Amino acid sequence: MTIQLYNTLTKKVEDFKHKKGSPVLMYNCGPTVYDFAHIGNLNAYIFADILRRTLEYVGFEVKQVMNITDFGHLTSDGDNGDDKMTQGLLREGLELTVENMRVLAERYAKAFSEDMALVNNESPHIMPFASDNIDADIDLISKLVAKSLVYKTSDGMYFDTSAIKDYGKLGGLSPIDESVARISGNNEKKSPRDFAVWKFNQDLGWESPWGKGFPGWHIECSGMATKFLGNKIDIHTGGADHIATHHNNEIAQSENATGESPFARFWLHVQFLRVGGEKMSKSKNNFYTLRDIMNKGYSPLAFRYLALSSHYRSSLNFTFESLSAANTAYTRLIERLSSMPEGGSPIANIKKVFIEIISHDLDTPKALAYVHTFVSESFAPADVRATILDFDNVLGLGLKDSVRKYKEEQSNIPQEIRELAERRKSFRDSKDFLSSDKVRDELIALGYDILDNEDGYSLKKR
Repeated sequence: MTIQLYNTLTKKVEDFKHKKGSPVLMYNCGPTVYDFAHIGNLNAYIFADILRRTLEYVGFEVKQVMNITDFGHLTSDGDNGDDKMTQGLLREGLELTVENMRVLAERYAKAFSEDMALVNNESPHIMPFASDNIDADIDLISKLVAKSLVYKTSDGMYFDTSAIKDYGKLGGLSPIDESVARISGNNEKKSPRDFAVWKFNQDLGWESPWGKGFPGWHIECSGMATKFLGNKIDIHTGGADHIATHHNNEIAQSENATGESPFARFWLHVQFLRVGGEKMSKSKNNFYTLRDIMNKGYSPLAFRYLALSSHYRSSLNFTFESLSAANTAYTRLIERLSSMPEGGSPIANIKKVFIEIISHDLDTPKALAYVHTFVSESFAPADVRATILDFDNVLGLGLKDSVRKYKEEQSNIPQEIRELAERRKSFRDSKDFLSSDKVRDELIALGYDILDNEDGYSLKKR
């Protein structure tokens, strides 16, 4: 089965062709660990996980690298503003030292890994810290310096974008406004598009051939990608906001340092998770973390279901109403599966259709719709269960464990609660909705939700 993916580099959906027997080399731009990741960040990592799972499902081996940025990510793409890790240290009242940056980074990297597990993402094979790989950055910068592609200013070493013909391959660039460099306070830059590969700092950072300081954010990703995957990789992913600056810069410095092209054959980008019609971001203070939604009683896997309900190239507007709908759909799927016996086998023809759907640019909304259609088909229930659990190798909804937990919860529901639920059902059947609502409220007061479905109802401890 051929997988088709939308390649930002070519602006079209292409067949993903790869030599059998060699791993697909995939790099995912990872988190800057100065705070908890918000669910907009996690949406991009769920996409990367679906991509990996799909490749593996159809028979590819994948080598996945996701970086941890713990230094050098400035708040502005124009190489000015505060370092985000510095912001984290100030927020938490920690002294501004390299050692404390690492303490902060490890704290939030651990929280990030916990979030990844909660949404059931596979662990990347390698998750390197940027500060552990300064040698790779210095090596790449040295090659660029040797080719006269970098110049020095009073605050750092900058890549000269005018020295190469194909800068901006991914597109997304705004027209050049020479006043930008002046407004930003750096009138030494030859062009507003030139970017720092090394920033000088006598108080913080590492020694280099050009002076003490730290690598630019863009060179960090190039350094780790080439160090752990090689000069040419198969797939690079990130958010749509990375296209114009971060990823164009990665391409320019990587290809010109190594002399090999393309740096990545396929570039895949996830559209933003929005809230109130705006991009969810910490700078706008309009974000929710996974802990926020869990504290409101929602499962992290309900959020994963919500993420899959929208195609990765379409913006998803987050609301708690949409999360509730996703939670209901997810719960009903678990309930249906829990009523089916074990011991079946995946149905080959059905599996073929599912693969065709997901292989067309990771069409997760259509794949979810197909699952809900198929679960009601008149096949042997054990085979239906086995087929959907097989699909979950791609969807990653943790259905097998969720079904097990659901059955355990149902078996532990007290008889008093069951009798109340049956009493409510009899009221509903006789269309005495006032009485049924009173019983429902009584169940809620006792700590149980009752959810109506096509099979009758289900009970869930609040």
